[in-house]
Amino acid sequence: MPFTIVRQDITQMEVDAIVNAANTELRMGGGVCGAIFRAAGPAELQAACDRLAPIRTGEAVITPGFALRAKHIIHAAGPVYDPRRAAECERLLRSAYLNSLKLAVEHRCGSVAFPLISSGIYGYPKEEALRVAVSAIRDFLAEHDLEVVLAVFDPETIAVCERLFGEVGGPGEGRFE
Repeated sequence: MPFTIVRQDITQMEVDAIVNAANTELRMGGGVCGAIFRAAGPAELQAACDRLAPIRTGEAVITPGFALRAKHIIHAAGPVYDPRRAAECERLLRSAYLNSLKLAVEHRCGSVAFPLISSGIYGYPKEEALRVAVSAIRDFLAEHDLEVVLAVFDPETIAVCERLFGEVGGPGEGRFE
């Protein structure tokens, strides 16, 4: 199935599951996490997350999508980037993607949208985060039938994607990676 990169607000996507770049306590945060909580319904989503928390870095859990167009939210805890532990950070980030994809398949999702996990307030360099994301997703798709979208929204991430992969389109016109 296809893997595309699009310029779109992940909270508005019509997919079976969206991935939340979560913290290990599964609490409403800032950035993508805060936007997902606000769009889904913060009280309902927090109550669902409280039943599953805490999780470890690299792990993922699933909740309903509540008020989102997506049926499910997969909460994946990526690492806080530390250049002194770059190899461990890469392993944990890759695990966050792979565990999210496994959950999507287990819950019979045909499509899943990701943000660029750990590349915001967690400080993972965007180019490296993109490399890990693309590698993990490609490896998973080699053995599974699933539509995967990487939704990028902020200008810096869009610029990195375009430098590496060419123009990133809007909804319905994403670039095949």
